[in-house]
Amino acid sequence: MPGSDRTILHPVVDIGWHTGPRAELRHMFELAEDSAEQLDSYVTLGRVLVAVDDGSVVGHLQLVGSETAGEVELKSMAVVEHQRHNGVGRALVERAVAESRAGGANTMLVSTATASTGNLRFYQRLGFRMLSIDRDAFTADTGYPDGITIEGIPLRDRVWLSMAL
Repeated sequence: MPGSDRTILHPVVDIGWHTGPRAELRHMFELAEDSAEQLDSYVTLGRVLVAVDDGSVVGHLQLVGSETAGEVELKSMAVVEHQRHNGVGRALVERAVAESRAGGANTMLVSTATASTGNLRFYQRLGFRMLSIDRDAFTADTGYPDGITIEGIPLRDRVWLSMAL
């Protein structure tokens, strides 16, 4: 909705900017981040969209600026398990894209684990394209515990994707 702060998915799920303390959303950020050290380094950055269902936050998406003019990064996103596959994640990304375009951005970046084939499918379906890979991004040296697997694949490398806005 142009000029509106909210997008209505259906009568009980709204998307809007979070205006309260970021600590209220830490549990949501923890759904998307396996390293408390890494989470502490970025949880307070940027702006956060939230999806709210019946007064409860069921999804979040964090947007942060980039060192490159015209770029914005989708830094963190998660949807609670009982709301996954209901369009909440898609709606959050679509709202973030619209807000970023309106703010003058021309590129959105996102990174995820190469092991997370579900996330890779999700972002590509929304129009993101592969950009680069950071080998060994998820190690003890960067704050991640050893032995994490995602969908049966060891957590090691990070892939960056981008979308032209």
